Amino acid sequence: MSLEKLNSVEVGERLRIARETADITQADAATDIDVARTTLVAIEKGQRRIRIDELQRLARLYDMSINALLRRESVHVDLVPRFRKLQKSAEDASTAAAQLLSNLARAEVELENLLGISRTRNYPPERPLLPGNVRAQAEGDAQEFRQWLGLGLSPIRDLVTLLELELGVRVYIRKLDARVSGLFAYDEKLGACILLNASHPRERRAQTAAHELGHFISARQTPEVLHLDETESSREERYANAFSRNFLTPARAVMQKFREVTAGSSTLTRRHIIVLAHAFGVSREAMVRRLEELGLTKSGTWDWFESNGRITDDQARQVLGDLVPSDSAKTEAIRPTTLRLNMLAAEAWRQEILSEGQLARLLHLDRIELREILDDMEIEGGQADGVPKLLD
Repeated sequence: MSLEKLNSVEVGERLRIARETADITQADAATDIDVARTTLVAIEKGQRRIRIDELQRLARLYDMSINALLRRESVHVDLVPRFRKLQKSAEDASTAAAQLLSNLARAEVELENLLGISRTRNYPPERPLLPGNVRAQAEGDAQEFRQWLGLGLSPIRDLVTLLELELGVRVYIRKLDARVSGLFAYDEKLGACILLNASHPRERRAQTAAHELGHFISARQTPEVLHLDETESSREERYANAFSRNFLTPARAVMQKFREVTAGSSTLTRRHIIVLAHAFGVSREAMVRRLEELGLTKSGTWDWFESNGRITDDQARQVLGDLVPSDSAKTEAIRPTTLRLNMLAAEAWRQEILSEGQLARLLHLDRIELREILDDMEIEGGQADGVPKLLD
């Protein structure tokens, strides 16, 4: 594509994002193409049109192809610098997770653009934090949001599917450093994006997803990293935690179910807790903490169980039996990409929109990994006799 046909401001913005993605300073980039730093600044602002030889050298420096930089369908968004600015001291685990989220979302959107697929967004109105009690605000917003979704007091069996299909949020479940529970980011091109740690139990992931949903409701323009057992260090964190509790375990619903489960009993047993936690799809600790908060059991109940033999997974299996769901997300999460990304990539390759090399760079895979994905998709979509065809 001719440089003269492209808007210099757009080209400059793409170059800036590519440089920041590669974690290269303006000074180093300017040195590489033999110009002053002020000249590079002017190029990135669109005030000075870049020459083709400079573009070629910067593309090599940023480890990108010129085609990827200039293709109209390319999505030039990088979330990592936003997370770096959020955390005054960059943490390797958080930065790696932010890079993964950025790569997955950017590749998915670009493939959607190439294939002419439009993802429907059904976002609720944003509810900025107001002066006063943030926990009370969170409770009211969670109840209102449940009504907006038509959930009433019903337990949420699969929050990830609800976020993806009802709201159009991009949710990815991948293996992360154990210290990182999840990330949230919003960008106009990418939409709302959530990354959850597949290494954590399903119930913990649901709580993390609800926590990140709270940030989406209250402060969607600000990226967020949730660390394991993070303390409530800000009003935003207090809101998100309270929103999560009230959204997953509404007070009245918990009180009703508590009365049903404990009917005829004078003590709170492990079986009661296991059944209640399963009913609402949260961890056993989260369930007991919620009972304490609602005054249904005395403060310190969870600590007592922890000091007296705990509530084990084996005990939960004995109580629930076949009701314990399998966690397919853990198996899927060992892959470097998602199933939906693989399907989009295979379709772009089948239609000859992108070559194997272009797909490998877009998905951050080597050619062998990409070929395995394409072969798997080709087998699944083979033209065997009797395979149903889609109508035009």
